[in-house]
Amino acid sequence: MDEQKLFTVSASPHTKSPVTVRGIMLDVIIALIPAGFAGTAVFGLRALAVIAVCVVSCVAFEALSVKIMKKPMSIGDLSAVITGLLLAYNLPVTIPLWMCVVGSFVAIVIVKQLFGGIGQNFANPAITARIVLLVSFASAMTNFTAPKALDAVTTATPLAVLDRTADISAQVAEGSLPGLLQMVIGVRGGCIGETCAAALLIGCCWLLIRRVISPIIPLSYLGTVAVLMLAFSRFNLTFTAYELLSGGLLLGAIFMATDYTTSPINKKGKLVFGIGCGLLTVVIRLFCSLPEGVSYSILLMNVACPLIEKVTAPKYFGFVKKKKEKKAKEGAA
Repeated sequence: MDEQKLFTVSASPHTKSPVTVRGIMLDVIIALIPAGFAGTAVFGLRALAVIAVCVVSCVAFEALSVKIMKKPMSIGDLSAVITGLLLAYNLPVTIPLWMCVVGSFVAIVIVKQLFGGIGQNFANPAITARIVLLVSFASAMTNFTAPKALDAVTTATPLAVLDRTADISAQVAEGSLPGLLQMVIGVRGGCIGETCAAALLIGCCWLLIRRVISPIIPLSYLGTVAVLMLAFSRFNLTFTAYELLSGGLLLGAIFMATDYTTSPINKKGKLVFGIGCGLLTVVIRLFCSLPEGVSYSILLMNVACPLIEKVTAPKYFGFVKKKKEKKAKEGAA
């Protein structure tokens, strides 16, 4: 029999999509570039060193771990590069570089590869690594400095001094709180990639235009935070604006809460996921001892993601609830 005339049998779907993992990851990297430039401009070349160490460490650990586990080489999909960028963006510029390597090990080896690699991790690797570093090296992880003032005394982030009952205008006038324009362009204390709201929004626009992410999670996340902060501050618009621009809220809502692997795939699930992240963030910021709550909120919702998907999964065609099915049988009898 001529083997060339045999049909090739394979499982559906048979239509191939031009979208690839590498292409999606490349779009995310492009979207993250503005925040990296802004962080380097605000904090100096030390920020670039932190970013480089995190990216190189993540790629190296990825290559080493898949080789040890005898799995196909996966560094070409660029997912390790994104993990390194997100980890660096969640770190203060003063952090010792060896801690960046520790964080990269946690993110790639423990959270990602030990659970099966890309698409198998239960939580966002960069967020989990940040929390591990925060718990292990609290002093280094909270050593925030003023822009391009690495030798200066540690400065407080806007979230640390923001108070919904205080006069924000007076705080801005006395210099304890940056102005809203400074918050937008990133001239304030904080982690490398979270300070410049304008750069993050540019990246968000790119991802939406390229249809890499759905707007449901970012909008529901930020919208929930905005509504609750307005309510708790008695409709203080200025306070709410600071809460939206401060900390890692934009970075988390745009780039980490939308991670394909650790967020729901259906629309209802995305909405529930975003609202849950927003609710937890507000509770942690206003009623807990931590001024920031984005990382913990996303991590908790990552863990709850399988349950959310189970509850919000769309019903298959012809689905009938058990109670209605029982009544229909009784009526027919």
